[in-house]
Amino acid sequence: MEQQNLILDKLTEIANKLDEQNLLQKTTLNFNEACKYLDVSPSHLYKLTSTKQIPHFCPQGKKLYFKREELDAWLQRNRQTADDSETDAADLVIRSRKS
Repeated sequence: MEQQNLILDKLTEIANKLDEQNLLQKTTLNFNEACKYLDVSPSHLYKLTSTKQIPHFCPQGKKLYFKREELDAWLQRNRQTADDSETDAADLVIRSRKS
């Protein structure tokens, strides 16, 4: 029984990895695939689409689709660097001293 559970766990792991690989090869994702790709909940993704904060397509008025390239660009917006963090911290210290 223990060996069967181990085999099932490994098969599940392999199936998950295959799903991930398939996602990376697709250029257009449906709503559920986009949730998985972005690692966000469906309700959060609906909120992002309804407020037009994330690029998406709605060709028939119901189903939502996403271009993977656009999702990647959206994920990489507002990049923060170490220099930005140090500058922000210095500005915060200066502002707090003025108060």
